[in-house]
Amino acid sequence: MILRRIAVQFPHSRRLFSSHSSHDFTSTIAEFNKEMESVFGEAPLNGFAGSVSNDSMAQESQQTSQKIGESTPSLTHIGRTGEAQMVDVSPKESSKRIAIASGKVILGKEVFDLVLANQLAKGDVLSVAKIAGISGAKHTSTLIPLCHNITLSHVRVDLTLNPKDFSVDIEGEAVSTGKTGVEMEALTAVTVAGLTVYDMCKAASKDIQIKDVRLECKTGGKSGDWSREK
Repeated sequence: MILRRIAVQFPHSRRLFSSHSSHDFTSTIAEFNKEMESVFGEAPLNGFAGSVSNDSMAQESQQTSQKIGESTPSLTHIGRTGEAQMVDVSPKESSKRIAIASGKVILGKEVFDLVLANQLAKGDVLSVAKIAGISGAKHTSTLIPLCHNITLSHVRVDLTLNPKDFSVDIEGEAVSTGKTGVEMEALTAVTVAGLTVYDMCKAASKDIQIKDVRLECKTGGKSGDWSREK
């Protein structure tokens, strides 16, 4: 009944929505609301434009969410129900993987001078930390529970004294040929080396800081090559 009443009272309404004249959509809706008010004594509660706007917003929101879902990288260690899982890499192809990470240990001038002169009670700080970093890379899958136990073909850990900020600069590199990357091995090498520097020097100072541990670059795998912007 209400549709018939609308059609009788303003039959030209159909032209408002079907016409491709100079009327834009907003002005057409406003005119339609006025006609509704003249017939029923009041405009629609939210206005026809409001309902159309809400529908449009809902549709745009759904499309935006879908685009975000398609473009946002997924967390591969999280299962469908949110549980932790180990990634199945068996479908992947083997390729050469290289990753380089870096970090820094801020010693302070007093400790820096002791390390430089090799006068700490525990001995040669840099040599011990280097071996610790290499060992750490080899034990990454033991330390990080969801990492794969992979065969490393090479591990490099370099520690350099930096007199500009009285620190030890650390760089770690891990190399393997396989189905998963070696970023965690490189990061673990740097982290363990930094912790060892701290352990070797903590008797002289408790104010030592390990900082800026990060991935510098990686090669190989499905995602290809990557390097940090500097």
